[in-house]
Amino acid sequence: MKRLLVVALASALLAPPVYGKVAASPQAEEQALGLAREIMAMRSVAGPDNRTSDVARAIKAALVAGGWADGDVEITSHKDTAWLVATWRGSDPSLKPLVLSGHMDVVEAKREDWQRDPFVPVVENGYLYGRGATDMKLDDAIVAASLIELRRQGYRPKRSIVLALSGDEETAMETSQLIASRFADAFMVLNADSDANGVLDETTGEPRYYRWLGAEKTYADFQLVLTDPGGHSSQPRAENAIARMSAALVKIGAYRFAPELSPLMRESFAASAEVERDPALAGAMKAFAADPQDAAAVAVLRATPVTTGLVSTTCVPTMVDGGHALNALPQRVTANINCRIYPGRDPAAIMAELHRVVDDPRIAMKDVTEGSVPAPSSPPRADLSAAIKRAIGLIHPGIPVFPGMATGASDNMWFRSKGVDSYIVSPVFMKSSDIFSHGLNERTPVAAIGPGVTYYLSLLRDLTK
Repeated sequence: MKRLLVVALASALLAPPVYGKVAASPQAEEQALGLAREIMAMRSVAGPDNRTSDVARAIKAALVAGGWADGDVEITSHKDTAWLVATWRGSDPSLKPLVLSGHMDVVEAKREDWQRDPFVPVVENGYLYGRGATDMKLDDAIVAASLIELRRQGYRPKRSIVLALSGDEETAMETSQLIASRFADAFMVLNADSDANGVLDETTGEPRYYRWLGAEKTYADFQLVLTDPGGHSSQPRAENAIARMSAALVKIGAYRFAPELSPLMRESFAASAEVERDPALAGAMKAFAADPQDAAAVAVLRATPVTTGLVSTTCVPTMVDGGHALNALPQRVTANINCRIYPGRDPAAIMAELHRVVDDPRIAMKDVTEGSVPAPSSPPRADLSAAIKRAIGLIHPGIPVFPGMATGASDNMWFRSKGVDSYIVSPVFMKSSDIFSHGLNERTPVAAIGPGVTYYLSLLRDLTK
């Protein structure tokens, strides 16, 4: 998932989290872990020697061995990657299919930076380590093993179930778009891609709450360009392109977009306030849910990394390139502004707002976004909400369950842009300090696998029976 890196400083020797007893599916659990380790060892990174096609073939082999016809599991090559579509045909062909979404590619990981080889998955101290442990090969394996377990148990879905795995979600998202176009008539999309919808207590490891995601912010990149005649550095002038661009970037860095609050996020903030242990933050959440113009509440939420991106659109300078020689006045300076735009807002309007903030006619600005599209929030659905609460209740009875919004981007944007209700519903519970996706020493508790299988067995039955 394209997302902000969560910086965590937890020790690799922390005790694994605590999970309650759940109905066991030992064969599925063993298969999920084995398949995860197999595909995590495949370096499915964009560029030379991309092994995403091998990941797809490994998942296909598991599904075919589990009862799928060879022709019902399609692997389509696309440039240096591939995408997979596996169809479990329902008994009623008139019903729209339920699509289970995910991706098989991962971001780069350098061996010299890691404590362990990122592409040699290992289980230590109750954790599965390796690139893709969290984002998101373990999730792919849990979904596949759960589907195989359902079939093993003799279940027959009334509605067709489609497993659709993209191959370049971390980069261009071209296969994501192809999949969304193919299933633009889907009943619903359930995406397993998440850093951890379920939150565990940092001290005890006990489950605290579960948050499914019904919206995500729109990714956008805006390029600023300033040109100047330049000259000899020994003859400075009143105008300097680097200094002028720097002034513009300071303005953007200090600017705050107006707070926004969608119906989904109003419910999310109100529910989050009930489980938040910091009294000041809980009070701000409650106050913001009641009045998004409450300046004191907004200030508290913006001062907290976890909530700052949930309050409004955010835009930050991320790259600068200027000058052409050490002894010359700069002739050209470019800068990139990365924005995460609140659902429902037009990127062109956000760029126009930044133009006004910069207020410099010499600085040109253009949209250079790749692999993104504006998408609205998906509506809360009674059928999905009930199914999620029932499934979570089986693995962690009594914990709060409520909606939320992702500040990063996922394959769901392409489905939402076509009017398909899409949600992130991963059953993995983790401590916030254990989240290393896109970062070093990525890991996920092995104890999350069993509850994850139980969760999917319940959720998929409820939505396809």
